[in-house]
Amino acid sequence: MNSNLLRVVIADDERPARSFLAAILRGFEDVRLVGEAENGAEAIELIEREKPDLALLDLQMPEIDGLSVVRLLKKSRMPLVAFVTAYDEYAVRAFELNAVDYLLKPVDKARLREALNRAQERLERAELRPEVRIEAAASMDAAAAAYEEAIKPALLERIPVRQKDEIVIVPVKEIISIVAEGEILRLTTTNNETYTIAYRLKDLELRLPVSQFVRLGRGALANLEMLRRVSPMPGGTYVATLSNGQQLNISRLQGRILREHLLKL
Repeated sequence: MNSNLLRVVIADDERPARSFLAAILRGFEDVRLVGEAENGAEAIELIEREKPDLALLDLQMPEIDGLSVVRLLKKSRMPLVAFVTAYDEYAVRAFELNAVDYLLKPVDKARLREALNRAQERLERAELRPEVRIEAAASMDAAAAAYEEAIKPALLERIPVRQKDEIVIVPVKEIISIVAEGEILRLTTTNNETYTIAYRLKDLELRLPVSQFVRLGRGALANLEMLRRVSPMPGGTYVATLSNGQQLNISRLQGRILREHLLKL
């Protein structure tokens, strides 16, 4: 087997799109297609198992999209990535500004060849300069942030969570509280299950229904439907008691705002 073959995986929820890309890739003698995934969870499993050189990720997959795949991957298994997308001016602008490769649907064979050549060049540079992969990962993070800032984030109904080798889908309506702990968020559900995700609280708050989640303080959100008591504490602060018995501190200012909100009939 030729060790110089570029090992590639495809992830796209549309079978015709996957088949089209696979057919083109199989026509290149210096490429080996090592797997196909039809959703984000499969893509993560496939990438971590096969350790490809390059992943062609559909940007707009349901539940776990292309950007989420990158976020949920173990960093030690991160391949080079090229996003595949129907025309999206915000995505294109973000990717171009941050030197992240992308392909527009329907994918052109010559353009795909360019992306493969670029990946091969980066791999060769990475052998000489290991920091090349770190730079590529930083570029993807910057592109993701720029893209999400440019669009109005859609409200989340489910949150994908990495748990060991599985991806767990947590319905937002089942979340009782979200608490920031350093660089991670801890989600607690109605069944008293806890999950952790790497996300900024203020960014997640923007993607949750304002009618359902309320800020308790600098580092916590609570599901209003699960709130049972708000008790005053010495010093003007409060403690919220949730339906599962969990208690969370409420800042003085937020306590006043929350009490005013709750006392409205």
